[in-house]
Amino acid sequence: MPNDTSRGIALAAIGALMLTPDTLLMRLSGLSGAGMLGWRGLAMGTVLLAVWVVTARDRRGDLARLVCGAGAAVICAQAFNQVLFSSSIAVAPVPVVLFGLATVPVVSALLSAVVLNERTGRATWVAIAAVLTGIGIAVLGENGGTVGLDPSALLGAAGGLAVAVVLSVSFVTLRRHPELPMLPAIGTGAILAGLSGSAVAGPAGLTAGSVWAILLAGGVVLPISFGLLSTASRHTRAANVSLLMLTETVLGPVWVWLGTPEEPSAAVILGGAIVVVSLAVYLLHERRGRRR
Repeated sequence: MPNDTSRGIALAAIGALMLTPDTLLMRLSGLSGAGMLGWRGLAMGTVLLAVWVVTARDRRGDLARLVCGAGAAVICAQAFNQVLFSSSIAVAPVPVVLFGLATVPVVSALLSAVVLNERTGRATWVAIAAVLTGIGIAVLGENGGTVGLDPSALLGAAGGLAVAVVLSVSFVTLRRHPELPMLPAIGTGAILAGLSGSAVAGPAGLTAGSVWAILLAGGVVLPISFGLLSTASRHTRAANVSLLMLTETVLGPVWVWLGTPEEPSAAVILGGAIVVVSLAVYLLHERRGRRR
């Protein structure tokens, strides 16, 4: 189990880092929420399903195992993840959406306690509190503490919170049901989301921007990152996976700053430093605990 946990944390860390340029590519695309959803969902789903077709040893068995309540939960969670995140990024500041998404460790820990009867240790809760404090400083300090009064920011925060819930459902379900075929489940959810976005955007909406950027996000960044994160959830607690995902909350705005005129404030830098240090201390603590 210690080796299994280490593998899960390593996979989650790599997947989280791979995910960080996603919001920059979404901004560079210049597409509407529906347009981004269409391309992201279809590209991600196509890649994941193609990999599954090539690598699966028992495709009929995979499909049979997927037809159950747990399989439907993962598919729906992944579809709603795509819909909610694309819509939120289209209407709200990136840091605000990512702040709402940052609550995923809390939701995952609570769901794991209820569904899996997994105890979340004190160190994890302390790390969660420290990380959320840093993110709160980054977001609320960016606009002089008035983010909550901005309707678009409120929508973005609500969307981020909703994404946190559906991602937690996906991670906990995959850990509870290791027999579920991960690639077709996530790929099907992404395809369903992409089809809905394409139907809303139409041909004009799908081409009204830089398509290459959103294809790079949907065809490369998302399949690799969510594949690694979902695999990690089978080797370590969902709270650990979601905690490492918070690196996107810090590095996402930095990527956006490097590629667009959206410059981070001193509060964003300070809050990001708190998050990075908190994660580093937590991972060192977990490593020492496993050695003991």
